[in-house]
Amino acid sequence: MFRWKRYLRLYKVMVTQFLKLIMQSKVDFLMGLFGFFLKQILGIAFLYLVFEQIPSLKGWSLDQLIFIYGFAQIPRGIDHLFTDNIWLIAWRQVINGDFDRYMLRPMNILFQVVSEKLQPDALGELLVGILLVARCMAKGIVIMDLSHGVLFVVSVLAGAVIYTSIKLFFASFAFWIKTSGPFLQLAYEMADFAKYPTEIYAKGVRFLITWVVPFAFVAYLPASYFLKSTVSSGIIGIECGIACVFWCVAYAVFEKGTHVYESAGN
Repeated sequence: MFRWKRYLRLYKVMVTQFLKLIMQSKVDFLMGLFGFFLKQILGIAFLYLVFEQIPSLKGWSLDQLIFIYGFAQIPRGIDHLFTDNIWLIAWRQVINGDFDRYMLRPMNILFQVVSEKLQPDALGELLVGILLVARCMAKGIVIMDLSHGVLFVVSVLAGAVIYTSIKLFFASFAFWIKTSGPFLQLAYEMADFAKYPTEIYAKGVRFLITWVVPFAFVAYLPASYFLKSTVSSGIIGIECGIACVFWCVAYAVFEKGTHVYESAGN
């Protein structure tokens, strides 16, 4: 318990210092936030353009797809806000030797990585996601009683863990190949497929985004539970199980990677 209190105190100190740093350039902060917000708006506009030509997509209405889209943005935004620094492991910290500083401190290495910065741009994703979900709830499209509300929170948190686990897993390859950014970028962009019903894809793609890089479990599959009474709550249990398994695997690969890390040569 004492150790967790110490880490929470350290996290607060490190995040406070980072926020002071970014607020020295308020224009950059606001531009980044606006850019991510605009990106989400364009994604919604794309859905409207599609439905001007197609009244339904495999039986799914526009409002239902808007809920799936908004639901997908919330766990992604949480992951983006708190663990975005993991990307730097994949792109430059290992190959440049910047990872050395984490190895020299008497603290958990992954804690140091994620607590070094927040990504305020993610607030654009979170804001759009929350607004879209709230809109669908107000229109009565979503089933949301007390039990569904609890499972909604559980699903969002599990989805964020899946996002972080996939990011950590592919970023950790950098300990062996020095830069794994392209592999991480490719894997992470598969998340866009999960914003739409998986029925519209070929079997190979469905299998890939459901069981190999399981982004379907952070968006479409759990979202369908809140849209259709015929979908079992067991889908949330499976999502939590996948989150636990992928986190354990990703963290084990990361830990192994830190033991083979050799810093940068000249």
